[in-house]
Formats: sequence, C-alpha cells, structure tokens
Amino acid sequence: MFLRNRPAFAVCLLALSSPLWASPAPTYDFGEPARAAKASRSIEVTMGDMSFDPRAIEIKAGETVRFVLVNKGQLLHEFNLGDAAMHASHQQEMLQMQQSGMLTPTAIKEMSHDMAGMDHGSMAHGMQHDDPNSVLVEPGKTGELTWTFSKAVNLEFACNIPGHYQAGMVGKLTVSQ
Repeated sequence: MFLRNRPAFAVCLLALSSPLWASPAPTYDFGEPARAAKASRSIEVTMGDMSFDPRAIEIKAGETVRFVLVNKGQLLHEFNLGDAAMHASHQQEMLQMQQSGMLTPTAIKEMSHDMAGMDHGSMAHGMQHDDPNSVLVEPGKTGELTWTFSKAVNLEFACNIPGHYQAGMVGKLTVSQ
C-alpha cells in the first residue's frame, strides 16, 4: 500500500539518506551564531594568561553581539559561551585534544595522517574544534564570534583549555529581558 505511492516513498527515502539527518547541527537554547553584519554592537574581550577583561558582560535578549577577542597572553586561549555544565563537558573534549597532541600550549594543530591508528569517532568532534559557540585564539592574534541571544539567561564565557577554567579564566554573561 505505502509502496504504491511512489512520490511519498521517494520523499521518505531521500529524507532518510540526507546528510542533514545523519549529522544534525548542534542547537543551543540560548541563541545561535550570526553574521557579524547583523550585530547591533561589538564587545572587545581581552584574553590575558588566565584572565578575561571584562570579567562580566550584560546583553539584552534578542540582541546580536559581535565579540572581538584579543589574545594578549602567551598561551592559546578559548572564548566559549555556555553554562557551567556545557563547560564541564567541553573541558573533557579539550583534554582529549590535548592528550592526542592536537592542542599545544600555544596552538591547535591540524590532524595529521600519523594519527591514523587512533579511534577518532570517540574523540571530540572527530578531532576538530568546530563548535559554533566557541573560538580558539592564538597568542598575539584576534578572533571573532558573533551570536544572537534568544532569551534571558545567566551564562558564562570561559576558556576550556585544560586548567584554564580552574585557574579563573571564566566570566559572567547575563542576558536580560
């Protein structure tokens, strides 16, 4: 019966074989990435070694903000938006990246072919740092992250490179109505 309706069968088959279904993009209940051109304002965040300046940021729900991230430290740092639970989970992924040799104190390395024997499926994002709510910035460099905040919420911005969060590299991000 169902097989007699070929157009419906074709649509179902196409939907099941689509790469979009196989690997959905991550979603965040506090917002989504945006293009820099949509930002209503820019906020510069200076990354020192184990510090952020400013340490607290206030934003309005619905606002699109372009974060300009200036690493004035001597170490690789990350700017990651999320709550404490998200940061704890991401810290484990970053630890795996460090243990694999992909993450060094000053840079992130591309995955090489000599790592072919490793089980990349169990590693953080197949050994990629590709979360849309996160940016890695090398020493002396500048990075950007633009985000539209969808609702009032208390978040953190943090560096999840092993040991950095624990050393105090975390700030408060308050999204109000």
